[in-house]
Amino acid sequence: MEKSSSAKDTHCRKGRMVKEAGSGPAEVTNQLLVTTITDEAVIDRGRMAGEALDRRDMWEPGAHYALGQESFCFAGHRISVRESLDTHGALVWPGAVALCKFLENNQQQVNLKDKTVLEIGAGTGLLSIVASLLGAWVTATDLPDILSNLTFNLTRNTKGRCRHTPRATALTWGQHLERDFPCLTSQYDYVLAAEVVYHHNSLNDLLSTMRHFCRPGSRTTLLWANKVRFPSDLRFTESFNGSFHTTLLCEMPREEVRIYKATARE
Repeated sequence: MEKSSSAKDTHCRKGRMVKEAGSGPAEVTNQLLVTTITDEAVIDRGRMAGEALDRRDMWEPGAHYALGQESFCFAGHRISVRESLDTHGALVWPGAVALCKFLENNQQQVNLKDKTVLEIGAGTGLLSIVASLLGAWVTATDLPDILSNLTFNLTRNTKGRCRHTPRATALTWGQHLERDFPCLTSQYDYVLAAEVVYHHNSLNDLLSTMRHFCRPGSRTTLLWANKVRFPSDLRFTESFNGSFHTTLLCEMPREEVRIYKATARE
């Protein structure tokens, strides 16, 4: 499915999160419901890109689509992000939209005003933009070849709108963490991660990166949004639960996205 090159405006509205049933957040177990994948080999990069193009049928944000860009309404602002099909990091994925909705609709539970926030795997920067609009000091990170588009989107959507100017910097999971982000000076209130777990070979490096920024005894809270696609996602979740005290904040059954809150185990 191709995106229309003639954009049509639609009414922007707040999405509503589907909260976990009960009076409070439920503890995460290692049992996750996931759609059975009969042949993992056929779910390749091309199909994932196709899923990104079809996600208008899976989401419920007010959105305006045009070739190479998407627009959303969050925190009282229209946000337009430029994306590309050249790499996974240049696409907006369902988990990022879900976490944006959660942060906007639950500001008493997660108050980002004047908080320090690090996003890992920022991609197009949508989540970092929303965190900035909600008043946070944001550092958005991704691979070096993603930074140009990431910086463009951050500047385009936050200049003159935010209390604090966000910045983009390179981060390769598991590499030079102490050199580039020393523990003594790189301390954050929140670490955000959306759709960073998928079928790639850097899951161990991702987990070590999460551990680096969310250390035992630190004030850091990790918020992770994920849509399960592969058996490797479930294996990562088991390892994640072994490293962090984890709570399921909410889930969106239709989109198969879950949002977790985590702090480091001692």
